[in-house]
Amino acid sequence: MERRRFMVGVGAVAAGAGMAAGPGMARASGPLRVQIVMFDGVEEQDFAGPYEVFSLAGRLSGGEIQVCYVTGGRPRTVTAAFGTRVAVERGWSPETADLLVVPGGGFGRPEEPGIWPEINKGDLPRKLAAARRPGLTIASLCTGAIILAAAGLTTGRPCTTHGGAKAELAARGGLVKNARVVDDGDLVTAAGITSGLELALHLVRREVSADVATRTEGVLEYEARGTVWTI
Repeated sequence: MERRRFMVGVGAVAAGAGMAAGPGMARASGPLRVQIVMFDGVEEQDFAGPYEVFSLAGRLSGGEIQVCYVTGGRPRTVTAAFGTRVAVERGWSPETADLLVVPGGGFGRPEEPGIWPEINKGDLPRKLAAARRPGLTIASLCTGAIILAAAGLTTGRPCTTHGGAKAELAARGGLVKNARVVDDGDLVTAAGITSGLELALHLVRREVSADVATRTEGVLEYEARGTVWTI
């Protein structure tokens, strides 16, 4: 049985028994709605890799995944780390998502667009902290985990990030694991840049099916690598 639907069923049983449904247990059935959060200075591979995996998996599964880019505010054009301009047509709307993915970028360039201006402004971390609810999984890859840390979402929880940022993540209270992907239920984090492919493939496998994940790997001619740390 697909994990996504199984978790919905577990939530219903728990609610009927008077138990509190945990994160990821209260989402209605239907397509997995994925939103990838965009900001100036975001690393191109960080957002493009997961977007392609989720989009392809949605096609191969007959529409079981829907993916889009969103901004932390109103729709606008975002300029990525290497100058790619992306017209983002949707603004902040986590209430219509089942999965939020936060990429990274600019960790070593604090004076340039990237994660540090987003953290210093505080708007995106505040919105991410407020977005938490049963049925929503928040994920990051690369230094997007530092934004999650600024939102207080990784404190005391297993997580990972780019190798060059692990000390920063630990200093901010994360329980850093040496793994390609760390799955802690409603919080899923991945290591550096290309690990966004593993993040997305793992979530396709978890939320849709292993068959769809395997078919996606085949079309991409890419085999997921590294360890997935799970609870």
